[in-house]
Amino acid sequence: MAYVAGIDIGSRGTKAVILDESRHVCGTALVKTRPDFPGVAKEAMEQALAQAGGRMEDVKYVTTTGLGRYNVPFRDLQITDITCAARGAEFLFPNTACVLDVGGQSTRAIRLREGGKVKEFKSNDKCAAGSGGFLERAAHYLEIPLDQLGPLSMGSEKPTMISSVCAVLAESEIINLVSDGQSVENIIRGIHNSLASRSKALLARVGLEDEVTFVGGVARQNGMVKALKDTIGRQVNVSDQPDMVAALGAALLAHQRLQKLGGIRANEQDPDLNVG
Repeated sequence: MAYVAGIDIGSRGTKAVILDESRHVCGTALVKTRPDFPGVAKEAMEQALAQAGGRMEDVKYVTTTGLGRYNVPFRDLQITDITCAARGAEFLFPNTACVLDVGGQSTRAIRLREGGKVKEFKSNDKCAAGSGGFLERAAHYLEIPLDQLGPLSMGSEKPTMISSVCAVLAESEIINLVSDGQSVENIIRGIHNSLASRSKALLARVGLEDEVTFVGGVARQNGMVKALKDTIGRQVNVSDQPDMVAALGAALLAHQRLQKLGGIRANEQDPDLNVG
């Protein structure tokens, strides 16, 4: 069996997706990102291959994406995570018009054109208040496991207002809310609403249209998904593994590239794919 692989080295996690010749997902893996990008990429791919029942020598093409995409020596191609997220989202939800990618360090709004290609994109400013990193800091301060933010947010009856545009000031605002006796559920939903409002503004800059596909690790929080739906008032698609979408897109582009090459390996960058 011949496989292709997509590896997404993000700021928090490194994801790998293995596809077979028919573009079926055969294996996935998620490992914590560490400074050894080549090592963590190999570890993720080996875990995904073990799930697929394959071996390293069965992989005919490897595409990398994310912040560490240049640092994987066994890659055949590197592509921006914006391009990969767009392609993965369109593959899962063919009617996707816009993609919202909320990661640990940044949030990106992407407008698609036909074929899952990037038409336009915008990123948040360099502040944690506009990304998943703010949720991590809030969870740490509130002494709540990160995976509990979503369920707690869903239990909110009267969300608080988080108005600060700076993560540091927003943290002070959270401290004041706790001191005022606000419930954890209402505070977390307020944080989700704040992030959803920033996301809506970013989507508006690229041209907000149905359908919106929400990708990235933050999309695992059902409270955040609800906040986004309520805020933008539109259909929001979320896959079972939203943090794997960019890695999936990388694997799909690896498959496409290998087809163009007739199955021959090539260690090069494709300028037609490296857009956005």
